[in-house]
Amino acid sequence: MKVNEQTIQTITRFIKKIAEKFPSNQEATLFTDIHIRVTQESGDLMAYDDNDEEITRCVVEEWIDNKDDNFYKDITGILRQNLSANKEICDNLNIMKPYSFVLEDDDKENIAELYVADDDTIIIGGDLMEGLDEDLDAFFKKLLEE
Repeated sequence: MKVNEQTIQTITRFIKKIAEKFPSNQEATLFTDIHIRVTQESGDLMAYDDNDEEITRCVVEEWIDNKDDNFYKDITGILRQNLSANKEICDNLNIMKPYSFVLEDDDKENIAELYVADDDTIIIGGDLMEGLDEDLDAFFKKLLEE
């Protein structure tokens, strides 16, 4: 999925709005995750804290009525890229580290960990465990044959 400049700017403003809720002049908050939800039908991009309280929201016009079956997979890469591009903001929220930005669907099911703010941990794009099931199945099949 290609994104236009307006979408990138909207996501960047969204990240900055999250940062405004956690200013550095206050005591560090004890959240572990920032939950990001995207609604395919409306294009809503929303952020929630661990208590399921809304932090901020916006509408990504390009995502309204997107019927693509790979929608969440595509936006995972887009959001990861934008969070990484705004690393200075994401790493300096007034939240006790480590904390994560997690993508969820409308049912609050975890889709992907987008970004981890921790001095010792870095998330590399893509699923590091991709293909693990197939590898394990092949291993067990070979083991049973012997």
